[in-house]
Amino acid sequence: MDLRRDVRLGTRLAVVRAGGLAMALAGDPVLRLLYRPWIDDPTAIQRQLREAAQPYASRAGVLVVATHAMCRDLVRDRRFMVRTRSGGSLGGAVEGERDPLLEPVDLSFLGMDPPEHTRLRRLVGTFFTPARVNGYEPLVVALSERLADEAAKQGRFDLVADVATPLPVAVIAEILGVPDADAGAFAQWGRAVAAGLGGVRSLRALHRLEIAIGELRALLGDLLEKRRHDPADDLISHLAAQDADAQETVSLAALLLLAGFETTSTLLSNAVAAMTEAREPWAQLSASPGRAADAVEESLRFDAPIQFTARTPHETLRLGDRDVAPDTVVMAMLGAAGRDPAVHADPDVFDLDRPTRGEHLAFSGGIHYCLGAPLARLEGRVALAALAARMPALHREDGAVRRRSLLLRSYQRLPVST
Repeated sequence: MDLRRDVRLGTRLAVVRAGGLAMALAGDPVLRLLYRPWIDDPTAIQRQLREAAQPYASRAGVLVVATHAMCRDLVRDRRFMVRTRSGGSLGGAVEGERDPLLEPVDLSFLGMDPPEHTRLRRLVGTFFTPARVNGYEPLVVALSERLADEAAKQGRFDLVADVATPLPVAVIAEILGVPDADAGAFAQWGRAVAAGLGGVRSLRALHRLEIAIGELRALLGDLLEKRRHDPADDLISHLAAQDADAQETVSLAALLLLAGFETTSTLLSNAVAAMTEAREPWAQLSASPGRAADAVEESLRFDAPIQFTARTPHETLRLGDRDVAPDTVVMAMLGAAGRDPAVHADPDVFDLDRPTRGEHLAFSGGIHYCLGAPLARLEGRVALAALAARMPALHREDGAVRRRSLLLRSYQRLPVST
């Protein structure tokens, strides 16, 4: 542990958080999304941002778009990048470095612009095509049914720990070729990383994140070296055969592993939470488990796992009623876009019969459209159908805990009973 570094970062973090809280209390809606009570239910803040002139200028120094149309246009516009003109991150780091507080996780190609983004995405894209993903369905069905059966026998269980996390962990571990994946260990790593996404809240969280990333990278680095000499039919072996830079390859594998289970776990938890709270949607799904695909799309719209993404122009561009200067950070509030009444009637109602349920931006758009979207949809559809068929009376218990994250809208714990 570097004491000097910790003192420097701790001081900076305290100043930033105090300043952010002061601006939140003064009424800045973007900064309010970082603090309680607003972070617990962002619906009112999202509505305020949608109704404001687009883009909205936050006192945090960023512009924000929150309508469906503006978010859609931003993520599809190739003139808006994910890095600055100098190659730095949108968190303010210079080229070749990451700010440990604002960008503590190496996001691999998610944090790159073409041509590097194109090269790395293409390197793994064949493993996530719809045709390839369809081949994983027997595995997803077997795992979902086993986990649902075991959970039903318990009567009362934590949906996150007992179903929503172990399912996608097992699936993505199989795809990558990670042997004997420990769902508990991966969940711990995922929690640590999720706590840092969108910015670190405390030095303790930063330390946990750095330990988790170190352990994960060590596991994947060892496995990559093993697969160079003893390849198998998995994604790690595919990466090992490319003779690419080892650090870059490990970062790519770590991204796929964490993104491959954390966002799907969030999708499942959010879907069950929303449907059991409203009750009627869960009753509908239990009566017709074949409608699970509808439930997945409506959940993605209603409570998107990833709440925002960010872009910046490399030249002055017109966006809404503003000229946006180069390197200005523009946030697209994907969660707010899903509740836009201009696209979705009664947007705050979870409706399995919604005709526009698939018109959401939960998987972003453009060249950064989520690579794992077909897999997430498959896992969500199969798992929700398995749960609904076995547990028609499923209901929430007290003790649910939401994570405090602006970026990832998820549950840390979701107790339910059959």
